[in-house]
Amino acid sequence: MAPKLKVFTWSDGFHAFTVATSSRPKALEAWGSKQDLFATGLASQLSGGPDYEIALASPGEVIERGLAVDIGKIEKAKPKSPRRPSKAKRDKIGKLQATLADLDDAHQSAVVDLDARQKALDVERQRIKIEYEQTRKGLTSELKKARA
Repeated sequence: MAPKLKVFTWSDGFHAFTVATSSRPKALEAWGSKQDLFATGLASQLSGGPDYEIALASPGEVIERGLAVDIGKIEKAKPKSPRRPSKAKRDKIGKLQATLADLDDAHQSAVVDLDARQKALDVERQRIKIEYEQTRKGLTSELKKARA
């Protein structure tokens, strides 16, 4: 079952922005707001009126009505294009990605080196174990003869 739609609105003083959605966080997302407009008192839930009806007719779409500019004009708000990061930020991201790739390569190389060293240690351990067992077997045999 689809969640029940609620209608939320906020105003920048020039325009009223209204949206029908299932929750406050989804309304903030539709408005493109990074701050909680409900906590600051700028946004609220509507229970009626012309904006209410229009918003319910187009769930999820932001309806914009002029208050001080284009008074009374009601239209769907134009979606804001996502902002691209600045050149400085893109350069910083590029450098960090390169540094991260270098770190990954160095780590992989260190792991390969450790694996090779571990293999050599395992071979040495096996050689020492065989030598120990042969020597112990011989000494145990000599000890038996000496006790007899």
